[in-house]
Amino acid sequence: MRNGTSRRKTGMRTALAATTVLVLGATALTVLPAAAADESIAVRYRHGGAGSDQAAPWFTVVNTGTTNIPLSQVKLRYYFKADPGASYTYACDWAVKGCAHLMGTFGTPATPTATADRYLEVGFTAGAGSLAPGADTGDVQLRFHRSDWQPLDQSDDYSFGPAQTTYGNWTKVTATIGGVQVWGTAPAGNEATPTPTPTDPSPTSPTTPPARQGVLFDDFDYTGHTDPAITAHGWTIRSGGGGPGVGAATWAPENVTFTKEGTNSIMTLRTSTAGSGASTRQTEVHTAERKFKNGTYAARVRFADTPTSGPDGDHLVQSFFTINDLTAPMADDYAEYDFEYLPNGGWGETANVLYTTSWETFRPDPWEAVNQHTETRTSQAGWHDLVLTIDDTGLVYYIDGKEFARHDARYLPERPMSIHFNQWLIDLVGQTSTTTRAYEERVDYMLHVKDEVLTPAQVAAKVAGFRTSGTAFKDSVPSS
Repeated sequence: MRNGTSRRKTGMRTALAATTVLVLGATALTVLPAAAADESIAVRYRHGGAGSDQAAPWFTVVNTGTTNIPLSQVKLRYYFKADPGASYTYACDWAVKGCAHLMGTFGTPATPTATADRYLEVGFTAGAGSLAPGADTGDVQLRFHRSDWQPLDQSDDYSFGPAQTTYGNWTKVTATIGGVQVWGTAPAGNEATPTPTPTDPSPTSPTTPPARQGVLFDDFDYTGHTDPAITAHGWTIRSGGGGPGVGAATWAPENVTFTKEGTNSIMTLRTSTAGSGASTRQTEVHTAERKFKNGTYAARVRFADTPTSGPDGDHLVQSFFTINDLTAPMADDYAEYDFEYLPNGGWGETANVLYTTSWETFRPDPWEAVNQHTETRTSQAGWHDLVLTIDDTGLVYYIDGKEFARHDARYLPERPMSIHFNQWLIDLVGQTSTTTRAYEERVDYMLHVKDEVLTPAQVAAKVAGFRTSGTAFKDSVPSS
């Protein structure tokens, strides 16, 4: 959203090649924490194939304990040394439990080492079921590669073992059950530390549990763009210049207004132009803090196909999205999740189109993008209930109560994000007139519920509850 007019070009490579590397060896199981003494697993690994541009760790997880283990509680970590400036993409080629029930994300160890400054964490969804004592998952054939498909250097990877061509115990891959490490040896300084059993006596007097945190709701009931409550409530109305959009355009706080429609308060973002960059006034409202990650995001938004005045045809973007900053080109901790409506086309489209897009990363110059998107090429003029849910299994986008898109776990956020609404012009070639025209995007409310996946019906009920109680604003989401 914030990095130039060519963001929608997809440089993502969609054809995935054959598998590649990972390692194995045999070592004894580490001592189990007392809390997990009846739950234990072994991780067996083999190097899945040869190749210079991919790694292919294949695993089998075996229940070596005495009780059933829900696979949704199991996570594996494969450690490697990242190539300078590289980001990575995960894929599942085949799994007995089904690739739909596998998820892979990349992270950074707490204490990076010379052979391990990145890891691939692999987990299972609830749909993978449980492992009975003595049972195993069968093959889990995974793969990852650099997002730019350049060759991988695996020779200095902690968990890499090129000689392991058949399955065998491999303790350079760690495993946890419910967050407790039960298998493997992590790189130095990254050992799991089980929580000790408390020995102090229980308090003699009752304690009051902390207030439940995790909801941001705003009915946008403000007097105008200078209302001090806007800043007090954690919002920023953007001003000045900068992308996205046409060069020399400015972001105009005065074009963000607040009115009543019946009993509801409405925020309006107005964007205008007279056909030049200098005459273009765009609008954006966003949270000042990046403190939002998993959970439910919802807003009621009115898109428009035509301007409120002047000639039609501009390549306009009307949006609701979450985003964090790109720390380096192709950085794999970038995240962005968009609802974007283009009433007059743009980005190569010739008519109205609505995109939902989940971003892994991108490079602005030369342009390269890694994302997953779903689109519909029909008019979206009018009010719409937009809902996005994010959990450890993936991302789901809803429009007006119906599922619109489901995107893969590889695009999940690694860092917290901010929440944005904006309206801007991609370019000035859709309409060349010098007559002033103006477009409006309207917002009824915004809701975020931290770490909870709500259905669209539950979103509607929660919003109705706030309004019935007279609550126009609430923010109990802790700072990240």
